[in-house]
Amino acid sequence: MTCRHISKPRRDPGELGLAVAKLVAGLLVPAGEPVTVAIDDTLFRRRGKKVWAASWFHDGSAPGPAKTGYGNNWVIAAVIVKLPALRRPVAVPVLAKLVIKNTNSASRLWLARRMAQMIAEALPGRHIHVVADSAYAGGELKKLPHQVSWTTRLRKDAALYGLPPARTGKRGRPRQKGDRLPTLATLAATAAFTEVTVTRYGKTAAISAAAVTCLWPSVFGTRAVTVALIRDRSAASYDLALVTTDTTATAAQVIERYAARWSIEVAIEDARQVFGAGQARNRTARAVERTVPFQLACQAIATCWYATAGHDLADVADHRARAPWYTTKAAPSTADMAAKLRRVIIAARFKASRPDQPTPEEISILRLAWENLAA
Repeated sequence: MTCRHISKPRRDPGELGLAVAKLVAGLLVPAGEPVTVAIDDTLFRRRGKKVWAASWFHDGSAPGPAKTGYGNNWVIAAVIVKLPALRRPVAVPVLAKLVIKNTNSASRLWLARRMAQMIAEALPGRHIHVVADSAYAGGELKKLPHQVSWTTRLRKDAALYGLPPARTGKRGRPRQKGDRLPTLATLAATAAFTEVTVTRYGKTAAISAAAVTCLWPSVFGTRAVTVALIRDRSAASYDLALVTTDTTATAAQVIERYAARWSIEVAIEDARQVFGAGQARNRTARAVERTVPFQLACQAIATCWYATAGHDLADVADHRARAPWYTTKAAPSTADMAAKLRRVIIAARFKASRPDQPTPEEISILRLAWENLAA
């Protein structure tokens, strides 16, 4: 049934992903608030020369110093939401694009920018805050629509410039950028750091941060950016530098937004271990390009169901009763959400069609009574 559904020519994984994005934004993101989207890529390992788009790619989880693997590389976009049942942010996968070498799709940044633009067009009137790691920074981001902001880690060798000076009234084209700024270490030595309180990775702490408004022409063109320098452990320099095109955000908001990016790493691991993403042994182009997006859509729908209808305060206690060794479990996991959805589906499918039908417990008691009589 599933294979026939995926193989239909009219089934477009992009349309499916946008429908899921609308569902997630409508149910789990408060009306009027910006939609935060995390983007990352992952490698689903495969074997065989005839697997569509399979090749050698970087794989950060691979053993050894090479960090490479053979398989299908996917760029995934997930909407970051806050669920009442959890204290941590949750990334809900909505779109996935396959990296295909020797085509436009060979560029992960090109795919990421396209997905961000697709989500922005599917959610008119919403501001989209994209967050990604340092690999997703390049000239392709000059094409970002204005309603999409981009937050990423800043490279140490980034060529930053001051804002363009005021027009002098002289003839000629006005300057597009100011003077070249010094290195990040020099900026940190002269910047005014202030203490801010941020919540990241489940902990709230006070750290020092400084913000500098400037240009990064090679990546964002003439669009102004804010550089957030974080001093967490260092006494004189900085520990982490972030850059965002959202110049209205405070340093604390930029730091928390980038920290929430880690939730997509958790979502990808859940997609592998709980929902079986990447385990299908298909080879043809249509099957490869559609199976993973379909599995991610199932993950998103399960999360939406649990957040809106399936959550119960007794879920954690019930899980501890079944597995008492989980003494520190305080919130339901993605596996708990999927397991409860399976139980509800099974119960709805096999429930009694008439009120007078015996329950499974009653049938078991009657069967045991018959066995005792026969003995």
